[in-house]
Amino acid sequence: MGLTVRNNMSYAHIVALTSLAMIAFAGNSLLCRVALKQTSIDAASFTAIRLLSGAITLWLVVRMRNGTQSGRGNWISSFALFAYAAGFSFAYITLPTATGALLIFGAVQATMIGYGIWVGERLLKRQTVGLVLAISGIVGLFLPGLSAPPLMGSLLMLGAGIAWGIYSIRGKGAGDPTRVTAGNFLRTIPIAGALSALTFHSSSLDSAGFWYAVLSGALASGIGYAVWYTVVPALKATSAATVQLSVPVIAALGGAVFLAEPITLRLIVASIAILGGISLVIRNKSHT
Repeated sequence: MGLTVRNNMSYAHIVALTSLAMIAFAGNSLLCRVALKQTSIDAASFTAIRLLSGAITLWLVVRMRNGTQSGRGNWISSFALFAYAAGFSFAYITLPTATGALLIFGAVQATMIGYGIWVGERLLKRQTVGLVLAISGIVGLFLPGLSAPPLMGSLLMLGAGIAWGIYSIRGKGAGDPTRVTAGNFLRTIPIAGALSALTFHSSSLDSAGFWYAVLSGALASGIGYAVWYTVVPALKATSAATVQLSVPVIAALGGAVFLAEPITLRLIVASIAILGGISLVIRNKSHT
């Protein structure tokens, strides 16, 4: 699908920034999974370091831009952001990279589509088929069998996706998205600190895990979001939504290359159903 430019950025610039943002988003899954599988860092510490690093990076980005746009964030959105980050980290203790990325993407999109229906949006027949197909893909992923993902990790990732969906819905029209996200990241720091204090007895940390968390927060989250919010105004809404279908695919390839995680037939079929179904919904959204 071609990207449609809506401002003065060149096509090459749009493609480069969009690709960078998608790689960053997929990188979050890979960095978290690598850290929790190959280092001694615990999920709570990873979450706290990621959020702190993201907050510092986004604060610096906002300061360097020195713009006049409004946006400060709020505590409700910050709790949703924290719930996403914590659920994401704890889920990746057991989930493979590709499965986690697929589940969170499906949950985010389902939450936003569900909210649209709740506030009165109507779906075309093709969109309804797509929604049923996507839900069937998620259900099929959990059917009994040797390749079924761990239930608790899956539920945590679905919860993380719902939280991010809520965060995204609340962020619409809240002001400059980079400033709003920076404010929300800053507000998560005391919440993450409280989680770390509650889990202090089981916490562990090493230098490799620490730096994976920093990379996840500063680059994959902070810079990733800043780049994405820069390029989104240059894309049509359907293009911005559809291009995100690439994130679980990139994450799956990263997991296979860097962690030797198998890409099972169940995962392939579920991915086709979930991503294909969501594609049917968002591609037609502009016609509803």
